[in-house]
Amino acid sequence: MKKPLVLSYAGCSTCKKALSWLDTRKVAADVRPIVDEPPTKAELKKWIAASKLPIKKWLNTSGQSYRALGKEKFEGATNAQIIDLLAADGKLVKRPVLVSGDDVLVGFKEDEYAALFGK
Repeated sequence: MKKPLVLSYAGCSTCKKALSWLDTRKVAADVRPIVDEPPTKAELKKWIAASKLPIKKWLNTSGQSYRALGKEKFEGATNAQIIDLLAADGKLVKRPVLVSGDDVLVGFKEDEYAALFGK
């Protein structure tokens, strides 16, 4: 099985918790710095669908990039416009993003990780 991919930000405490959880359970993952290498539009289209989450759940609403743009920017935006914004600025993406095969998890919830990788 291919190693899961984790899009992470070094300064993000939630990302650190997720990586620590994986490390403790000996789940090797490829880590990609989300700010230096944000997800592409093609990745986002595929991953958002796979996550089964509404696109607005992908927004890091507590981040500086989101606040700088203002929530009004997103309220009337189409999914395509939001994907353009997410692909242009990794700090807009809620993190970590974990991609394992056809499964995509956004944020870190221990129960979701446990369901995916076993206890």
